[in-house]
Amino acid sequence: MILEVGNLDGLATFLFLIMFGPATVFILIGAVLFYYKKKKAGKVFMILAGVYCLISLGICGTLLSQ
Repeated sequence: MILEVGNLDGLATFLFLIMFGPATVFILIGAVLFYYKKKKAGKVFMILAGVYCLISLGICGTLLSQ
């Protein structure tokens, strides 16, 4: 017997939010810190956003492709 799962649009939206949500917040924080002349902290947040995006695209992208 096969179980019918139903509509999984909310799950895909949730995975996209996990993929790009924190990276977007890190980019915004980095931009604000750059604006207020704290360039080193801004660079750290921009690098964190890039690393988070790279890792989340790998993990969540693999989950979405199946």
